Amino acid sequence: MRLFLLLLSAVVMVALPRGVRAQDRDVRFAITHVGDTTVTFQAGKMTWVVRSPRAIVVDPRRRDALVAQLKVLSIGANGEATALVTAQAGRITTEHIVIGTEPRSRWYKSPLMWMGTAFGLIVGFSLGKI
Repeated sequence: MRLFLLLLSAVVMVALPRGVRAQDRDVRFAITHVGDTTVTFQAGKMTWVVRSPRAIVVDPRRRDALVAQLKVLSIGANGEATALVTAQAGRITTEHIVIGTEPRSRWYKSPLMWMGTAFGLIVGFSLGKI
């Protein structure tokens, strides 16, 4: 019975997906300026845009059709981000939108996880002394 439960839990863990697409946090930014190989957009205080694994340009009029892929280079003090065009499927205009995916935070950087760990240790030690 113990072997069956161990095997069943291993199969379930392998079958479950790592991450769910509904939990991705995609954020849209308006393009302010288009250069030859660069795009400038207003990122505000979202400095994670530079660490974002991907940024794409889409056309909202054509149901978010892919126009280009970007690599964000920097964010200025005024909140404007500059990105380099790495792949292009069409002409980029200021009517298009930049979509950036916020990177996932690491589990060990979550304060809620550490509060739960401390609470669990306190409860565990206090119940162990009883």
